[in-house]
Amino acid sequence: MSIEPEIREALGKIYVAAAGRILADLNLLRNVEVEPDKIKLSLAGAGLSEDSRKVLQQEIGLALKPLLNKQKLEIEHITVPLNELNRVKKVVAVMSGKGGVGKSLITGLCAVALNRQGYRVGILDADITGSSIPKMFGANEHLSGNEEAILPAKSPAGISLVSTSLLLSNQSDAVIWRGPLISKMINQFWDDVLWGELDYMIVDLPPGTSDAALTVLQSLPISGIVVVFTPQGLVEMVARKAVSMAGKMGKSIIGLVENMAYLKVPELDKKIEVFGAGHGEELAKSIGVPFIGQMPLDPALAALCDNGDIEKYSHPLLDELEKAISRS
Repeated sequence: MSIEPEIREALGKIYVAAAGRILADLNLLRNVEVEPDKIKLSLAGAGLSEDSRKVLQQEIGLALKPLLNKQKLEIEHITVPLNELNRVKKVVAVMSGKGGVGKSLITGLCAVALNRQGYRVGILDADITGSSIPKMFGANEHLSGNEEAILPAKSPAGISLVSTSLLLSNQSDAVIWRGPLISKMINQFWDDVLWGELDYMIVDLPPGTSDAALTVLQSLPISGIVVVFTPQGLVEMVARKAVSMAGKMGKSIIGLVENMAYLKVPELDKKIEVFGAGHGEELAKSIGVPFIGQMPLDPALAALCDNGDIEKYSHPLLDELEKAISRS
């Protein structure tokens, strides 16, 4: 009876510190050969430095020690195309017709909600010139990797993050790029990053319906879109444009989220509709798409995001986001 399944199970549990994930989720173990005198492993080395590979080899030796029966262990490192290592089950885009409506915030909350349910989640920050995702998640270290692949940063709860802010010497530096360069970077974030096994990738689109949004909707296998807007009539009109663009690109709408819908003042025991009464449900009904729910103006959430602690936030909308995305 072959011990290959036991070998794969033992190795799959190894935590690869450089990537912040277990070996099984990275798909780096490509082949196992069990012979009477040796066990030969083929490993992809995408994104791992020479030092990281050596550490991984030591971990493999320790993990297999109980299974070796006087057999010699051989490990070869091979080059494997990233499209064979990356397996992303669903790609969800978060978009808005205009800026300033909290689209990146809702992107972060979508990822947090899914991660809490045990899903493997990544965020591709396609808001190249205005990225804020790393700040919300407290990600400060630069992206690493090698000539084969870029390794995502990791949030405290294990969400994979890729953003231009993580490539800059200072996250507040301006990224002054034209459309073609922005589109190229978005494609690189999809093609050149070791995402491994993900249940969901959430893509934070830049505002509007121009080059970057077009690149994402044309180049990435988007399975659904969450549209974010605020209660003002002008913003609702622009939200319709985002829904219209999705329809013209053949992409389905998961639902609408009305952000900054109200300010809850506990001392007064009332909600203040800062931007006027919301019409989210009516808007969704008139467009013919689901309405996911409302998000308040919450000073506590703002403070958490400023401190890189968005993963500590709780609100009923997170459950609604998870349900809407998982059933889409």
